[in-house]
Amino acid sequence: MGKEIANAFKEIGLAFKDGGFKTRISYLFLGLGQILRGQWLKGISFLALEAGFIFYMIKYGVSYLSKLRTLGDVETHKEGRITVYGDNSFLILLFGVLTIIIIFAFIFLWWLNIHDNYEMDRFAKIGKPLKTNKQVFMSLFDSNFDKTLLFLPMAGIFIFTVLPIIFMICVAFTNYDKNHQAPTNLFTWVGLENFQKIINFGSAGFGSTFFRVLGWTLVWAFFATFIDYFLGLAVAILINKKGVKFKKLWRTILVLTIAVPQFVSLLYVMKLFANDGLINGWLLKLHLISSPIQFWVNPVLARITIIGVNVWIGIPYLMLIATGLLMNIPEDLYESAKIDGATGWQMFKSITLPYMLFVTGPFLLTQFTNNLNNFNVIFLLTQGKPQSMSLANNAGSTDLLVTWLYKMTVNETNYRMAAVIGIMVFIVTAVVSLVVYNMLPSVKDEEGFQ
Repeated sequence: MGKEIANAFKEIGLAFKDGGFKTRISYLFLGLGQILRGQWLKGISFLALEAGFIFYMIKYGVSYLSKLRTLGDVETHKEGRITVYGDNSFLILLFGVLTIIIIFAFIFLWWLNIHDNYEMDRFAKIGKPLKTNKQVFMSLFDSNFDKTLLFLPMAGIFIFTVLPIIFMICVAFTNYDKNHQAPTNLFTWVGLENFQKIINFGSAGFGSTFFRVLGWTLVWAFFATFIDYFLGLAVAILINKKGVKFKKLWRTILVLTIAVPQFVSLLYVMKLFANDGLINGWLLKLHLISSPIQFWVNPVLARITIIGVNVWIGIPYLMLIATGLLMNIPEDLYESAKIDGATGWQMFKSITLPYMLFVTGPFLLTQFTNNLNNFNVIFLLTQGKPQSMSLANNAGSTDLLVTWLYKMTVNETNYRMAAVIGIMVFIVTAVVSLVVYNMLPSVKDEEGFQ
């Protein structure tokens, strides 16, 4: 990357030194070099984009950039009965970030313009004819069709993914919360104060709560991933075993659990295990218990119940995946193992499991990552409850980092700490994913396995 940037700067200098008047004037007026060479389609496009950039910067960009340092100085206030609207910190931050990105995009556009002119200069020196306007236009649907096709998706990714992520990172360095809500109250930069609070174990910090929630998040992701995986594999092996009757029936029953919308199933299960739910009702009626079991009130029992419910949800999906993969294991391997006197457990340990782990390693990593951010199961079953007085900012005993982040945003409107939690979720997910990915057999020893 550094080498490419260095080469780009070198080309800018060479283009100005060796290029003609048409190339040099394009340094100031984008597209003018192309227009003077008769390539008005590209030239007008470059010139229009430069005009649009200048208009935006004069009309909006300079104003937002000038206020980005403080995120606004004039608060909304009343003068008599008239409301005088001041600065809006939210819009200043959003459009300030957008303006910086637009400036970098324009610099890249400026380099493309110079690169194009310099290339046309070289074509002129060797007598190579330039493309006509028709050829340039048709190349958008031929040699450059990939760029044409990807333009809208890339623009969508930038607007709806990249920009919000950058904005969220910036919010983590501000005091944007319920006491600093734009446009009534301004918020401003606070540096690393929020990150210091997330690792502060004092009464004013979030350290104790954060690491307890993080610990449960990792425990949940581990059990939710691997219990489902091995039980799903076991069910698939059991159904595929020779001599088992009604295989299609068992698979159909399991698939039906996937067909029902997950939120319907989870809400039903939540009511099923409630103090006045069906399970406690029957246990009381049969005199097996004297008082309702506190499935969603006792923190330890709530966590165990959640993991158990997730097993019920996850096994059918893993069973289907395992069924397809088991059918691809060469039968000759098992026949050879039987001739050598291997037991069923030895064949599973030496043939089935290594093959499954090799093929499904990336899938397991994806499942683990998804479970780190599994909002539905936790929120629909317990909403993060039971609440605990020892946990800060409305966190519950079954909250994952992602559900705690949701509560901070929606219930507490503590956007600055929610942004910090979002960054921490990304760091945890990225670190775990990178470490585990490099340990996968399918990454480390593909040729050795084959």
